[in-house]
Amino acid sequence: MPLLDREPSKDLGVGDCFKMMCCDDSLLSVFIPHIVQGLPKLPLPTLNDTLDTYLRCMKHLLTEEQFNKTQNVVKQFGAPGGVGELLQSKLMEKRENKANWVNTMYILLNLFNVCVCCVFNTTISFFSRFVAHLISGILEYKTLLDAHALPVDYARGQLAGTPMCMKQYYRLFTSYRLPGPDMDTLVAQEKYTGQIAVYLHFPSIQFFVLDVVINFRRLNERDLLTQLEKIVKMADSEEERLPAIGLLTSDGRTEWAESRSVLMRGTFCVKALDFPIKSQMDLTRAMLMLHGGGVAKNGGNRWYDKPMQFVVGADGCCGVVCEHSAFEGIVLVPSKLVRAASVSELPAPRRLRWKCTPEIHKIYSNLCRLVGDLDMNVHHFHDYGKEFIKKQKMSPDAYVQVALQLAYYRPVSTYESASLRRFQEGRVDNIRSATPEALAFVIAMTDGMLTTSDTKKMELLQGAITAQTKYTIMAITGMAIDNHLLGLREVAHELKIEKPEIFKDEAYLISNQFILSTSQVPTTVEMFCCYGPVVPNGYGACYNPQSDHIIFSVSSFRESPQTCSAEFVKCLVQGLLDMRDLSKERSKLDQSQ
Repeated sequence: MPLLDREPSKDLGVGDCFKMMCCDDSLLSVFIPHIVQGLPKLPLPTLNDTLDTYLRCMKHLLTEEQFNKTQNVVKQFGAPGGVGELLQSKLMEKRENKANWVNTMYILLNLFNVCVCCVFNTTISFFSRFVAHLISGILEYKTLLDAHALPVDYARGQLAGTPMCMKQYYRLFTSYRLPGPDMDTLVAQEKYTGQIAVYLHFPSIQFFVLDVVINFRRLNERDLLTQLEKIVKMADSEEERLPAIGLLTSDGRTEWAESRSVLMRGTFCVKALDFPIKSQMDLTRAMLMLHGGGVAKNGGNRWYDKPMQFVVGADGCCGVVCEHSAFEGIVLVPSKLVRAASVSELPAPRRLRWKCTPEIHKIYSNLCRLVGDLDMNVHHFHDYGKEFIKKQKMSPDAYVQVALQLAYYRPVSTYESASLRRFQEGRVDNIRSATPEALAFVIAMTDGMLTTSDTKKMELLQGAITAQTKYTIMAITGMAIDNHLLGLREVAHELKIEKPEIFKDEAYLISNQFILSTSQVPTTVEMFCCYGPVVPNGYGACYNPQSDHIIFSVSSFRESPQTCSAEFVKCLVQGLLDMRDLSKERSKLDQSQ
């Protein structure tokens, strides 16, 4: 059966949704390359290991009184014959019967059970030729996906060389995030339509459907150019100013669910052709990709339910906006561009006309408020890059994570995604970067009342990086705590038993308020990824370590008096310089001995 061919009823539990959203195990061999079938299942940590790690992760984030209460709650939950053991046994059954015991719970509860908008938590002749060239390349890449001809990915960095699950690639063009009144659902297209949605903002926002497969043949680049030129001419001749229907997808998910009918589900990808902004600043480009620059610019020229939107500005600014419930951002890869044979007698593209109520105008003010609230800062740190860090025999990712903790001045609940693609249908788990070792280092670096020597500070830095690296390995091998705790909580919900006290405890609520939401998106090219914070008083921090520099994009909300992206970047830069100086001092000391 398809991944999801109808919206689940409101009374379905997570287990029932899992049956609807995932292919039957007997059908996996039809769709998944042989190397994926050979991947191991995601392991299930022991209950005691997860509870012990949970207490260790939370102790330094709580007051003594809070921790003592949490310790008692955890002890009761994990007691022999208690509710924890019952829930663990049910999870073990899920692991035996499913390809991945946590995958759907992660998608439903971490991504779809969110009622806020998707805007921040999702990245003419010459212009037409460029767009035609881009679409041609995308179609060639789609052909590779349809044939399952992509080479298998292998892990880099920690535990390098492990084959990775490729299933996320095959959702790039075949899925759609359908808004629902209570929870969104991931819908898979039953068949390839051969259509692309094209929307452009000159002279006004207009939507078109472009057939890229005609008479069973794919259009070549020349034919695509012809069709795009037709679209531009049709847009120029349109006298009626149509509503910016894309604004609906920027609204809260519940509100959008009430407003929509089936609109853009059938197209396999979308192209947003933007009005030129004429700015070379990285910050302006980041904001343009993320939210279109607001209603006055290209804010209505987006469709946030689609997993991928290829954005091309008339001034040459391009990028991809991702809604990542179907896949992680790292699976986006370049593909070669080829030319195909021409197809004659091309039908004209079709303009989409909408029937909508005046309520769409209310969303203008909502998007304006969101755009005005986002405080984004893109910074290129040029003093050193990952090669210097590697020479210190440290992990670049762990090093940057400790620097982020130092920039915030005190450890807070921090989210860093860890890929689980080493396992069948693996998504991600959380690397808890706010370790006790990071706290010790931060205190030594920021407390002016202490007289900690540089040698001791370096020891503490190495201890923090070692702890970060150790937890990273735990996470990528499926032994971290967040997915496990999520699974235990949702099994209790499925069994319709009272929510265990551990999940009502203040510590658990604190542990899931990720004030720092971080992600490394490493590439070999000069590019960066950006997204918004996940809590009102938090930061989003994405980074791309290059050989001799590091690109950071930091976001926060202006409405929060506790955050300021520029100040965070300033502290981050100072922390990175201080950590470099410590490393150099250590190197001098080693050379003198």
